[in-house]
Amino acid sequence: MDRPRRVLLTGAAGRIGSCLRELLPAYGYRLRCFDRLPVPGEPDAITADLRDAEALAAAVDGVDAVVHLAGIPGEAPFADILAANIDGTYRLYDAARAAGVRRIVYASSNHAVGFTERPADGGTVPVDTPQRPDTYYGLSKCFGENLASLYADRHGMETVSLRIGSFTDEPRSVRMLATWLSPGDCARLVHAALTGPVSGHTVVYGISANTRAWWDLASARALGYRPVDDAEAFAAKVIAEHGEPAADDPELRYLGGSFTQAAP
Repeated sequence: MDRPRRVLLTGAAGRIGSCLRELLPAYGYRLRCFDRLPVPGEPDAITADLRDAEALAAAVDGVDAVVHLAGIPGEAPFADILAANIDGTYRLYDAARAAGVRRIVYASSNHAVGFTERPADGGTVPVDTPQRPDTYYGLSKCFGENLASLYADRHGMETVSLRIGSFTDEPRSVRMLATWLSPGDCARLVHAALTGPVSGHTVVYGISANTRAWWDLASARALGYRPVDDAEAFAAKVIAEHGEPAADDPELRYLGGSFTQAAP
């Protein structure tokens, strides 16, 4: 597709949103920011909740695509997850459909498949592995992916779900040596998701070019994603600080790491 120029960025005040506000304009995008909190340095940002239908309609009006990051970024009581991550995502998708928005890039999570065990042979996990959420948060990401699939099939929208790994400036644990997504690669991934060839709903994993990667990046590369960072550059530092984990450590047994131990 032609590169979209005007992009709505929801959750623009968050960690990933702040990164994309800084890096995406260099790819030629004009961002319209949306968050329930004020967005620093963005006087024209729309400050509203996703449940504000009037504000949401104004946000999607005239944009070429949406990058949907808004929501609770971790485990929380189900009622809170339901309101922000499930109902809020539905409202965003339906407002975009009504406005004729062509493409939505959705911030899913590795926690949609968190209870999947790592392959015994050390291979990578494909994107078509069955959903196995590890928390209410992971469950909400399964909903978002399935909602994206529905809107692609029923309404002809182009939808990309990014199963984001560990977004940090640098990896902070042994697990993150496999799951790390650097800020630079995050912007490269979102750019690829906004411009790459999409037929219906596409799911991709969101990690850097990590030597110890757990997830298959084939579908992301098919969009044009070319990661350049590798968590291995930090391996010696991370292992010296934390040591080698035990063989039965859930951080390394399950894709979702410690989220698989979270209380419901």
